[in-house]
Amino acid sequence: MLEFLANYGLFLLKTATIVLAVVAVIIVAAQAGHRAQANTLEVEKLNDRYRDLANALKKAISGKAAQKELDKAEKQRQKTEAKEETGRPRSFVIDFKGDLKATAVASLREEVTAVLDAAEEGDEVILRLENSGGAVNEHGLAASQLARIRDRGLTLTVCVDKVAASGGYLMACVADRLVAAPFAILGSIGVITQIPNFNRALESHGVDFEEITAGKYKRTVTMFGKNTDEDRAKLKADLEDVHELFKDAVRRYRPQLDLERVATGEFWFGTRALELKLADELLTSDELLAGLGADRDLYRVSYRVKQPLQKRLFASVDNALERVDAAAWRRRFESRLPR
Repeated sequence: MLEFLANYGLFLLKTATIVLAVVAVIIVAAQAGHRAQANTLEVEKLNDRYRDLANALKKAISGKAAQKELDKAEKQRQKTEAKEETGRPRSFVIDFKGDLKATAVASLREEVTAVLDAAEEGDEVILRLENSGGAVNEHGLAASQLARIRDRGLTLTVCVDKVAASGGYLMACVADRLVAAPFAILGSIGVITQIPNFNRALESHGVDFEEITAGKYKRTVTMFGKNTDEDRAKLKADLEDVHELFKDAVRRYRPQLDLERVATGEFWFGTRALELKLADELLTSDELLAGLGADRDLYRVSYRVKQPLQKRLFASVDNALERVDAAAWRRRFESRLPR
């Protein structure tokens, strides 16, 4: 018996040692990640990036003599640019990739603030947007950040290469100029909510669900209680009210739209969206920036927000939900494609 207890104690000690070691590793890694992910504002001059890419290709397909000439010309250009201010107007490029909770709005608000503090007359802002929508309040806040740009008198161009639907279009419609790729998805000006109900399953297993509220409409449709027609009617009325607010926001920035035609919850590809005036021009962000680079200085502005340990550890759950949401959108889009 004593031998068993000794072996068992030794086993527990080894287990505790392993657990403590794992915890220590996690803490050290989290602290290192915490230091590495400090909030930072990154600025990249896209003119230089595009020029470097072009020069790399030219050198790869040229002979040695031509390569030397390219290197010489580039060094001279850098010396000249270092001595003199270009004096050209600037375009600040911001990227926004949306999710259900519009988590990128934390970076967006900092990026907009930085740009507004640095911008001068003649400058503009270009937002490269990819967003299929999500929570109303979060996307409303993101749209409000873009409205700050317009309120300051700066021209705002929104580029949609893939999708700006629902809450994404709530953001996109704020633009002075909205450009979209031919097969980008735009629209979905509507509101939806979905909720499962387990009441019958609970009742079949003899489980009672109690919910006590103060306030007639504190809770209407519920997951576990028995829903009534009155509950459903109230939720429907709430959704209709949000839809009206959505339409009012779109109407403010794009009065040329026939909202009775486009505010049905449907979405359209770029070419059809242009016909319906959901977009102003068919153009990819690459074409737009390549055209502007000859006359303007292009700066990509990106604010990286450090994430707390808990959020980093459970990020996989949110990523899984995003993949499910993306798969749902993909199924909807594929059903519209010719076979």
